[in-house]
Amino acid sequence: MLFIDDDPDVLTSVRLLLGRYEIETLTATTPAEGLRLLAAAPVDAVLLDLNFSRGMTTGEEGLKCLADILEQDPDTAVVVVTGHSGINIAVTAMRAGASDFVTKPWNNERLVATVRTAVELRQRRRQTSGLRAEASALRGAAGAEGAILGASPPIRRLRALIERAAPTEANVLILGENGVGKELAARAVHQASARARGPFVPVDLGTIPESLFEAELFGHRQGLYDSTSDRLGRFVSAQGGTLFLDELGNLPGPLQVKLLSALERRQITPLGSDRPVPIDVRIVAATNLPREDLYADQAVRADLLYRLNTVEITVPPLRDRGEDILELARHYLKAYARRYGRKDKPISEAAAQALLADPWAGNVRALRHAMERAVILSEGPAYEARDFPLSGGPAPRRKTPTGAAPDDLNLARNEKAMIERALQKHHYNVSHAARDLGLTRAALYRRMEKHGL
Repeated sequence: MLFIDDDPDVLTSVRLLLGRYEIETLTATTPAEGLRLLAAAPVDAVLLDLNFSRGMTTGEEGLKCLADILEQDPDTAVVVVTGHSGINIAVTAMRAGASDFVTKPWNNERLVATVRTAVELRQRRRQTSGLRAEASALRGAAGAEGAILGASPPIRRLRALIERAAPTEANVLILGENGVGKELAARAVHQASARARGPFVPVDLGTIPESLFEAELFGHRQGLYDSTSDRLGRFVSAQGGTLFLDELGNLPGPLQVKLLSALERRQITPLGSDRPVPIDVRIVAATNLPREDLYADQAVRADLLYRLNTVEITVPPLRDRGEDILELARHYLKAYARRYGRKDKPISEAAAQALLADPWAGNVRALRHAMERAVILSEGPAYEARDFPLSGGPAPRRKTPTGAAPDDLNLARNEKAMIERALQKHHYNVSHAARDLGLTRAALYRRMEKHGL
């Protein structure tokens, strides 16, 4: 940090005090010297006295320096120093952009706590600026790739609902089967909102171990988990933007309570800290649980649902939007042809009919993977039905180890069937299925990927 004060003895005492807390302090006795130091070595926080000339009590010199600092770096956290009689000046400085103030004579613990808070504020501003820049770059690069494609009635209703809900600050709950594009809908809500210039931070709740949930979402202080620096957490990273909580149904009950508490209080407390951090985020959550099961089975606490489902959006499965299938197929074929440097080719009539007849149990995700495979493997002048991994009709019932093939001792087939059986039993709630199978969620995800589920 940088301390600008005209008293060399005060500068020395503060530098020694903060040094005990491993805070490196640069010092300057005039505003001009302080600005030169700031230009040469950007800092996390500035401690700024408001009066420098003998007999001055108006604070004008310090307010002018404050304006110059913020013009040089608008994200700098500036703490102004004033006497007890100068509270009105401190308020003026806060309105001009200072982040906090301390009064002389100060309490050492109070001073250290204020400086630490200012440093944390600067770090949050720096990370948020980076996330905003990244989000802007991603929006520019994505273009049509991130658009919700299709003209079927279900997809038109989806777009209309997003257009009505996005400009508000209401939390949104997105429902839909695996692979329908729930994250795409969440991004569309974010991009059409007043928070579009802020970060969009997705979190897959199904992949976070319970022991790391608080650290991942709320952050932690240096030293925890053998870390060498503070971790801000996803809530702070999403400040000013949207936090997308995917796979809400996989969140265990005790962790739902902690999430609810954060949403109600609009603040989080990083692990290892006793100072709450206010949060300014919009929550968009998603789950693949059927609506009736979501409410009837209480997989998600009712009070948490009421907090999240101010607006409820259902993304339709691909089987309900048949007239969009060929548009989506052509879109992905062209995209993958560009990616792999292949020539764009038409879809034959027979292949088109086969694509329309397929049930697409894996929805848009399955269709996208099928198009990628076709671009890689197709050899003819047009895409044929054989180029796509299609089921050719309604999805057949899978045999299970205890079903119609009791003599099948193939370990891989039996493992796949057992996983499918557990997922179907729990309506594809990965946490519950993993518990039945005696696996961790991460282990189940690996096996699902192994078997193409």
